[in-house]
Amino acid sequence: MNQHSNLLEIKQHGAIAEIALNRAPKRNALNDPLVRAIRDCFENLPEGVKVAIIHGHGEHFCAGLDLSELRERDTSESMHHSRMWHAAFEQIQFGRVPVIAVLHGAVIGGGLELASAAHIRVAEESAFYGLPEGQRGLFVGGGGSVRISRLIGVARMADMMLTGRVLSAEEGHQAGISQYSVATGRGLDKARELAERIARNAPMTNYGVMHVLPRIHDQSIQDGLMTESLMAAVAGSDPDTKGRLAAFLDHKQNKVKPA
Repeated sequence: MNQHSNLLEIKQHGAIAEIALNRAPKRNALNDPLVRAIRDCFENLPEGVKVAIIHGHGEHFCAGLDLSELRERDTSESMHHSRMWHAAFEQIQFGRVPVIAVLHGAVIGGGLELASAAHIRVAEESAFYGLPEGQRGLFVGGGGSVRISRLIGVARMADMMLTGRVLSAEEGHQAGISQYSVATGRGLDKARELAERIARNAPMTNYGVMHVLPRIHDQSIQDGLMTESLMAAVAGSDPDTKGRLAAFLDHKQNKVKPA
């Protein structure tokens, strides 16, 4: 699967799909057609894909909403527009495969909302983060109030929105935006290394991490423990898991060791 358009470039390497935002002259700013293309892409990944990597062509990951296409909308239209973004990013967070985002250059506004929908974020030294909605009379509408606040905390997100504060790659990493920090130009290599590792996991375990773990986080302690026991039972009874455990007991799989 290799597809190229003026919006997305999609390549498949074995079990890994690489999806590139392809609006470099616009700093990969998000317009409605691009958001719909992202939704359709993740909704229709080929069966053989087990992990996806999303990144941006050019010097920036994504500079957020394309303000040149901003137009007046009434309350109902604005709500439906926001929900369209929610539906697209939902296909990333709660889709079929784990998603790794490679962040470099501008990761601003809607770009940070997009990145926060991924499961793992690899940030290059050039990355910087901002939520300038407050200075533009806007409010986040792509799921940021839910996802970004869970990554960095409500107080830090409020600071970014109220003051226009911009975080460097290092500050963002310390705040919890990224799980991996690499030199400029090394993000895709690191993402591919992680993707290869994730693709070897039991599919049901990957599913549990993607779909069940965040829901447990939102439950009460007792409800979370019950949900955990159900997911553990489902994963443990999967034929793939039984084969892996047998291989481990037969010393055919390596034991966990320090990196």
